[in-house]
Formats: sequence, C-alpha cells, structure tokens
Amino acid sequence: MSGPASASTLVASRAAALAEDVDRLFDTLLAVPDDPRRRLYEAMRHAAMGGGKRLRPLLVQAASDLFNISRDSALRVGVAVECIHVYSLVHDDLPAMDDDDMRRGKPTVHKAFDEATAILAGDCLHDLAFEILADEETHPDPFVRVELVKALAVASGTSGMAGGQMMDLEAEKASFDLPTVTRLQQLKTGALIAFCVDAAAIMARIPPDARPRLHGYARDIGLAFQIADDLLDVEGDADLAGKALGKDAAAGKETFVSLLGTDRARQQARLLVEQAKAHLHGHGPEADLLRAIADYIVERDR
Repeated sequence: MSGPASASTLVASRAAALAEDVDRLFDTLLAVPDDPRRRLYEAMRHAAMGGGKRLRPLLVQAASDLFNISRDSALRVGVAVECIHVYSLVHDDLPAMDDDDMRRGKPTVHKAFDEATAILAGDCLHDLAFEILADEETHPDPFVRVELVKALAVASGTSGMAGGQMMDLEAEKASFDLPTVTRLQQLKTGALIAFCVDAAAIMARIPPDARPRLHGYARDIGLAFQIADDLLDVEGDADLAGKALGKDAAAGKETFVSLLGTDRARQQARLLVEQAKAHLHGHGPEADLLRAIADYIVERDR
C-alpha cells in the first residue's frame, strides 16, 4: 500500500462494510419495545444508527487484525466504544453544553425529540456500552471482560473523555496554552481512541508492558485527529461535516490552529501521523489498516 489515495480507498472500503455491521448490531440491541419506553429506544436509534465515520469501531477492527481477534468480538467492542462516543455527542449537543441543532447531517436528539429524552438516551447508551462488554458473547474469558470494562470506564470518566469535556467548558472562561490544550484533547478525544487500540491487546491477552508501541500509535493519531478537526473547523464545509463549524473561535477557545496557525498545525498533524506509523515498525500487512487510518485522519474532509 502506498500514498494517501490508497489509504483512503482501504479505509473507505473497510469502513463502509463495518458501518453496515455496526448498524445491524445496533438494530438488534435497540429493538423498539411495544411499551411506554418506545420513545427512548427511538431516540437512541436516532443517535446511534445511520451516520458517523465509525472511526472508533474501525480502529478496534484494525488493531484486532494484529492479533487475529475474531470479527465478532472486535465488532462488539467497537460498538461498545461507539455507544460511549454517541452518548457523549447527545449530551454535548444539549443546550447546557454546546447547544447544537445538527449532528451527522440530521437534527440532534434533543431537537428531534426533547431534552429529557435526549438525556435519558445518552444515559442508556452509556450503560449499553458496559452491558455489551460484560456479555460473554464479547469474549469467553471473564478476566478479559473485566479488564475491558475497567479500561473503557477509565477512558470515559474524569481521567478521560469527561475530564476533557470539563476542561473544554473551562476553556470558554480561560486562555489555555499549548500544553493545556494538548492535555485537554488527550483526554477528550485521545482517551477513547487509545482504548480502541488497547482493547485489541486486552482481548489478545498481551501484557501491559508489551503495549508501549500501540500506546504510542494511539497517542499520536489521537492528537493528529484533533488537529485535523481544528483545521476542518476553520476551513471545512459544514454540509460535508454534518454539523456547525467555527464554534470554537466564536466561543473564544484556544485550539491547535489558533495557537500554531494553519500551516504549523497541518505540519504537526503530518509529523504525528508519520510518528504513529513508525510505532508499527516490525508489523507487516496485518498493520496496513492501522497505517491507512493514520493517513486518512489528516486527509479527510469531514
């Protein structure tokens, strides 16, 4: 495989197939009951199905390629991560947070339903993630399942995504320097991305002291992803993105682009991608999708 075009083709083909599998599993997990909970399930389906890049499930699949993890196990873990990601978007879009009207090209959950239903839908998607990981269909080894649950809880909480979201809220009231913005994004975006890669090692029973290269890969693509997002927020197309752009600048938040400028930010993203791929040295074709995802992250238009 060579060049960004080849990377985009590989990522697009694998992501398209995976998106169908993700929606199929969500369709099963979120079958609408014929009782007063119906609206809640419909809101969860609205949030979780039929949209998004599915980057996180794809990362789980790509990392699982390294260790010959079963497709079913990788899919279930990927859907669990997607549950956490989607719940965070549902809550992030609420008036008390970012107050957004559009997400993934359709009305946000609180707009399509109402705020109370959106809060409950986010809560239940969060819970569903751990229900999936704790199920023996995900992995036959209960010790592996417990480690997956703990790792995703850490990546989602105060030491991960939610902690980063709190820092992001504080960014509206304070001027953050580059190390603080980097820390914010390592928590808000990077922690879940790191879990996606680490989950494959957990399922393969790779000991923690044998995972530093995987951690380095995840760290670098997590930051590259956020820099690319910041660039898209300034230069992107809102129709392609499926959401409002330019909100960070309007809120006065410091970003990688505001601190580095567009040219340096783009150079830094590319440097991080090359570092990420260097962490995969020693792996062969089984790491091609991980390499392609790294390139795709900075080439994407949404």
